[in-house]
Amino acid sequence: MSAPSPYAAQLATIPVQRRETQVLGGTTAYWVYGPPDAEVTVLAVHGFRGEHHGLEPIVAQLPGLRFVSPDLPGFGETAPLPGRAHDLDAYVEWLTVFAAAEAPTAVVLGHSFGSVVASAAVGQGLPASRLILVNPIGAPALSGPRGVFTRLAIFYYWLGARLPARMGDALLRNRLVVRVMSLAMVKTKDAALRRFVHDQHDTYFSRFADRDVLHDAFVTSVSHDVRESAPRIAVPTLLIAAQRDDITPIEKERELATLFPDAELVEIPDVGHLIHYETPQPAAAAIRAFLA
Repeated sequence: MSAPSPYAAQLATIPVQRRETQVLGGTTAYWVYGPPDAEVTVLAVHGFRGEHHGLEPIVAQLPGLRFVSPDLPGFGETAPLPGRAHDLDAYVEWLTVFAAAEAPTAVVLGHSFGSVVASAAVGQGLPASRLILVNPIGAPALSGPRGVFTRLAIFYYWLGARLPARMGDALLRNRLVVRVMSLAMVKTKDAALRRFVHDQHDTYFSRFADRDVLHDAFVTSVSHDVRESAPRIAVPTLLIAAQRDDITPIEKERELATLFPDAELVEIPDVGHLIHYETPQPAAAAIRAFLA
């Protein structure tokens, strides 16, 4: 039985359409939320192992804005890119082509791994009016307070890619492992909200196309961070960071903010790497103020 979403009533008031488009030889599935005549369009890029549903709690807090939210190639309902390794160059090219067709000059928003893809794309010339990074990856993953956990994750994804196909796939989709990942990230003490977070991960964390795509994306996620792109990003940028993030400590987020030519940092207390699930309200308030 799925856990009810605390944001369902708000989200139900926002119109949504599922669409598809061809990008780099593959079919990209994406969802458009909000009024078609909205003054602001936000192109939302989700994080590693997630898909578009993960950013819906933030969408729910921002009626009146138009969100274009694709599933990344190889995740959710978007097919892998044919004949390509799913590395940062591939994701940047995909996002740039997709944005030109479906959300030109939009505000670009990226969460977690999506922050790496979004910042790299904007830094390499994707036209964007502004950039918003939620839980940005602001330092190498191995340097975070849970560097040992990251090393275990590297071994886990390596093993999943090396075992015989059926065994490797079963390991990567194992519900117990997914629950351990979820428990490692969740910070809220609210029992109902914790159930919702775990249910989201149980439902969507294993909707990847195959283990090769997952391994490529994981290697990309731990090999790059936003620092690489920050100095090249000329548009106004908002960083929304968590004070208890175990992946990028808040001290590193403060350092990251200084690398952009034009950036502001909003810190949210009592939350970790799941701002989009646990504290979408203050994140949305920061976004509204930034866009205003």
